[in-house]
Amino acid sequence: MRKVHGKALKFKVALEAVRGDFTVAQIMSKYGVAESLVHRWKKQLLESGSEIFSDRRSGAQEPITTDIKELHAKIGQLTLERDFLEKSLIKVR
Repeated sequence: MRKVHGKALKFKVALEAVRGDFTVAQIMSKYGVAESLVHRWKKQLLESGSEIFSDRRSGAQEPITTDIKELHAKIGQLTLERDFLEKSLIKVR
């Protein structure tokens, strides 16, 4: 059975590997992880670490624009239905 490592442990290991204060062997023995994991987590931290400081507002605006488009479509549909029913009502009178 594989051992599952939490995000906090992965971050600590990757951060120590990036700092370079300890050798990979020392990090492996300290945390009890394989060498390949140390290298993989270090690579992931270096590649995607900039996402931590990304502008979160830009991601939040995308669903809002989708909601607005859906609401405009619904308004158009309801307007057509109302006009149709209004014309039908006039014919019935």
